[in-house]
Amino acid sequence: MKGDLGIGSVREVNVKSGLPATTSTERLELLDDEEHILGIKIVGGDHRLRNYSSIITVHPEVIEGRPGTMVIESFAVDVPEGNTKDETCYFVEALIRCNLKSLADVSERMAVLDQTQPINGY
Repeated sequence: MKGDLGIGSVREVNVKSGLPATTSTERLELLDDEEHILGIKIVGGDHRLRNYSSIITVHPEVIEGRPGTMVIESFAVDVPEGNTKDETCYFVEALIRCNLKSLADVSERMAVLDQTQPINGY
């Protein structure tokens, strides 16, 4: 991490997912703890994503009768030369699915270890 961990701070990410990249540099664009919103922009790295930005929102939900969390991520990105819009969307959606799966795995491990806290009464 570089910066004060607030808006404008930058983090260097080592990509371990097997996707065609090993690094990504991301800048924090939006952080709203009350509304559970996170916005980032990718500003560098060894991948083909250009002008990528995303907004992630987190919502308490009851899922199959149990308290849970719904995470929604929306994104905007330029289509790289040599790719189609569909190819670019497919790649980014696969990346998001991978990230959300990792988030779910970590969250479930934390819940088993009783290291979670309810939000908004859930």
